[in-house]
Amino acid sequence: MRKIISFMHISLDGFVAGQNGELNWVKIDEEIFDHVGKRISEGDTALYGRVTYQMMENYWPTAGDKPTATKHDIEHSKWYSKVHKVVLSKTMRDAGPIAIGVTNTNIISDNLSDRINEIKQSRNGGSKEILLFGSPTATHSLIQLNLIDGYWLFVNPIILGRGIPLFVDIKDKIKLKLLTTRQFTCGVTELNYTVDRR
Repeated sequence: MRKIISFMHISLDGFVAGQNGELNWVKIDEEIFDHVGKRISEGDTALYGRVTYQMMENYWPTAGDKPTATKHDIEHSKWYSKVHKVVLSKTMRDAGPIAIGVTNTNIISDNLSDRINEIKQSRNGGSKEILLFGSPTATHSLIQLNLIDGYWLFVNPIILGRGIPLFVDIKDKIKLKLLTTRQFTCGVTELNYTVDRR
């Protein structure tokens, strides 16, 4: 069975966005782009909440075609066009990929646990990760249903004091096992955890 890994930038005090969803505090550079790009390129399924998905759709389909496109823009735009996208949304409806005008995209609006488990058991015999990009609301829903298998966190050297937290209303303890860490030149620290279900 494939694993869902939550990929987030996070402040030292546990926030993944400012109060209004702002991300202008996130530090990111070519070193991080290259590191993240290697892992992302191995995945064939991306999971998004509606807001994050709409932001991605507004940028990535054409990002690699612009005259000012960076190496990262070109590579990620190609990956984004090929990857199977799954959107968690109560307001969008899935009538098949063509209905929303985008290929390789499906929407889950109900039966979240069953639909996610189907995805975890499908495609490529369980050899690939399903990366959940940002999407705090979707992440909260999946945490409540115990569907997240790992956390790939990029801890930014900042204390926000307020904002949208990564962890809210946790009913039971979630035990984690630290797999890897990495310190980047810009001061960001990568923490790569798996959920310990023993």
